[in-house]
Amino acid sequence: MGVILKILIYLYLCTGLQCAQQISWLPCVFTDEHVSLNAENHIETQFYPRQAGLQFGQTGDTPVNPHIMTFLVTSSKVDLRSYTQEATADQLECELRRYSTDSIQMRWPVHGAQEYDRWFTCTLKHTEGLFTVTGFLRHTPSHAPALQEDYLSRPAFGDRDVLTTSASMVLLTRTPSVQAGLRSDQKLHCQFAVDHKAANVNVEWNVQRRGDRTRLYSYGSRSGKTQGTGVRLKGLAEGDASFSLPHVKITDEGTYVCSVSVPPLFASQDIILHIIEPPRVSINIGPALSLQEGGEQKVVCEAEGYYPLDVEMEWYQEDPGASGQRVGASLPKKLQNVLLSSHKHNMEGTYTLSAFFYLQPSLRDSGSQFSCRVSHSSLRMPIRKSFTLTVQEPASWMFHLAVGFTVITLLVILCLMLSHLHSARCESMKSKPY
Repeated sequence: MGVILKILIYLYLCTGLQCAQQISWLPCVFTDEHVSLNAENHIETQFYPRQAGLQFGQTGDTPVNPHIMTFLVTSSKVDLRSYTQEATADQLECELRRYSTDSIQMRWPVHGAQEYDRWFTCTLKHTEGLFTVTGFLRHTPSHAPALQEDYLSRPAFGDRDVLTTSASMVLLTRTPSVQAGLRSDQKLHCQFAVDHKAANVNVEWNVQRRGDRTRLYSYGSRSGKTQGTGVRLKGLAEGDASFSLPHVKITDEGTYVCSVSVPPLFASQDIILHIIEPPRVSINIGPALSLQEGGEQKVVCEAEGYYPLDVEMEWYQEDPGASGQRVGASLPKKLQNVLLSSHKHNMEGTYTLSAFFYLQPSLRDSGSQFSCRVSHSSLRMPIRKSFTLTVQEPASWMFHLAVGFTVITLLVILCLMLSHLHSARCESMKSKPY
C-alpha cells in the first residue's frame, strides 16, 4: 500500500511540475555564425540568432514544431535532462551554437561515430541561477563531405532542418555565482560526464582577477599527474571536479574557471565568487541621552568591517509619541546635517565608515527618537541603532542667585571659623609657662 501511494504522489508531482526527465522539447536560440574574409583578408564573424527546438526522442521522430530548425537528441550514456535537477521547461534557458574542433579530425570513440562528425554545444541555464550545464551534441551527416570542412566552408542549415544528434559530453556547475562570508569554507561545484570509458580527460582550475589569470590546479588522466590542490583525486574518477576553497579571504574574490577537455572537445564553466561581509554597527550613545536646552553633543554611528565598499548610512529623527503608532503617525525625518568620515581600509580588506552630527536640541525635541540606519548588499534588512533624547530646561537666574548666595555664606562662615580657631590658638600659646 505504501509503495502504491508513493507512486501516485510521484505521478501527481510530475504531472503538475513536468519533471526534468519528462521534458521532451525545449525552445532554444540557435546562435548561428557566418565567417568570411573581408577586403583586407581579415576574418570577420557575424552572429545571428535563429529559432530552434531541442527535442528528445528517437531517430526518425516527427519534429514537435516543423516550422523551425530541430536538434533531435537521441539516447546515449549522457542524458542532458538528468543534470537539470527538477527544473521545469519554463525555468530553462537554452542556447545552441556550432562548435569548431580547429580542423582536428578524429573519430569519437563510440559506435557509429565518423571522422567528419559535426559538433554543437547546448547550454541550459536555470532562470534563477541554480545551475549551468553545457552539453556537446554530435551529429553524423548522412554522407561524408567531398572536401574537408573548415570555418570558411561550414554548411548552411535550413529553417526546417532536423539534425539527429546524441550527447557526448557534459559539464555542469550548480554554483555559477557564490556569495561567501569571510573565513567561511566554500566548495565550487564542477561535474563532468563522458559517454565512453577510459577517456583522455584533462581538468584545470584557473582564477581571474583584474585581468590576471592564475592556475590553481591541473590533472591529466593519461599521465596521472596533478599540480596544485583543492580537487579530490577520487572524486575525479566519478566526474566530480569540484574545487574546495577553505577560510575565504577578500583576496580570494574573482572568477573561477573549471575547464575539462576530452580531445577534440573543450568546455569550461565560469563561477563568480563574491565576498560579502555585513557591517558591525554601533553608536557612541546609550539607549537614552539627557541634555540641557542649548547644549551640544556629537553623535557618531560607525559601520565597521563590511565588504564590498558601497554602504548607505542615514540618521533619522522620529517625533515624540510617533514610535509604536501605526495610523496617523508622521514619518521619521531624515537629518540633513550629517557628515561622513573617509573610508577606512582595514587590514583584512574590509571597510569602516562613520556618520556623525552635532546635536543641539530644543525643548520640543525632548522625547524624540534618533536612529542610525545602515544599508549594505550583505543585509536583507537595514541595521538600525537608536536612542531616545530627553531635553531639560536650563537653570533660572533665581537658582543661580540662590546657589551663589549659599556659596558666599558658606565661605563667610568658613572664614569666621578659621579666624576663631586662630585666635584660640594664640591665646593658648600665651597661657603656657616657659
